[in-house]
Amino acid sequence: MPGKRFIQFKFAAIVILTFIFSGFGFAQKPRAAKVELGSQTAKNGFRNEAEIQVKFNNWKTDEDARSWLAVMDYKVAEIESVTATKPHGEKADVEVTIKTKSGERKEGISIKLVSSPNGFNQIDKRWLSHYVKMWKIPGDVEAALKLFVGEMPSIKVGRDPNRMFLNELEPALLKTVIDFFTANKDEIVSDLFSGDGQHAAGWVMVALRATDKTRWVLRTSADAIRVFGEGKVEITSRGNLKIGHITVQRKGGDGGRESAKMLQFKINPVLLFDAK
Repeated sequence: MPGKRFIQFKFAAIVILTFIFSGFGFAQKPRAAKVELGSQTAKNGFRNEAEIQVKFNNWKTDEDARSWLAVMDYKVAEIESVTATKPHGEKADVEVTIKTKSGERKEGISIKLVSSPNGFNQIDKRWLSHYVKMWKIPGDVEAALKLFVGEMPSIKVGRDPNRMFLNELEPALLKTVIDFFTANKDEIVSDLFSGDGQHAAGWVMVALRATDKTRWVLRTSADAIRVFGEGKVEITSRGNLKIGHITVQRKGGDGGRESAKMLQFKINPVLLFDAK
C-alpha cells in the first residue's frame, strides 16, 4: 500500500497538470475564435456594396454588421452610433464612422464581390501616366510599359500587332521592368490595396456568392497586402507581369477604344479566406 504522503503528492501533481493543460487550452480559444469570427456565412445575405452600407447602418439589428464591427475590434455594447457612406472613386468602397464613449473613428473598407472561387477581380485600373507619376517610374521602364499596353507601336512583329507582351521585350529591357517592380514592391502593393489620404482603406472584405448563401471574410489591408504580395516578381507564360499573387495586364476589350490601353491589376480575392 502506498504511503499517505505519496498519495497526497500524486493528487497534487494531477491537479497541477490539469490546471496547466486546461489553461493552455483556454489561451488558445481566443485566437481560434478571432480567426473564425473574421470569416463566416452571412445570416441575412447581401448582393452588392450598397447593401453592405445599409447593413452597417442597421447595425443594431443586423447580425452580420455586428460581426463585422466585432472583427474591427469594437465592443458592440460600447457603440453609440454607426454611419456608413459610399465615397465615389476612392479606394474605400464603404466608409463606416463608429462613435463610442471614447471617441469617433472612421474605417474604410475595400469590398470585392465574387461569384466563383476561381474568379479574378480588378483591384486597380488607371492610365499608365498615373502610375508613372505615383510610383516615379523611370523612363526606360515607362517605355517598356507603353509597348506593353500599346501606347507605343511595337518595335518588332509579335503575337499582337497593336502591342508587345513583356516576354517579347529585349532581355535587358525586361530586366529593368522586373528590377523596378521588385525594388518598389512593398510601396506598390500597399497603394493597390490601401491607397492613401482621407479615403484610404484599412480593411478588405471579400464576399463569395457561389451558392445561395454568401460567405464573407474581413481582414485588415495589412493582411491582404501580406497575402497577395507574397512571392516574387516574374513574367507569366502569357507575357504579363506577376507581383506575388497579383497579375498586371493590359486592360484590353472595350471594342478597341483607347481605354483598352489602360493598365490593370487583378487578384483572386478568395485567397483571403485562407489567410492566417
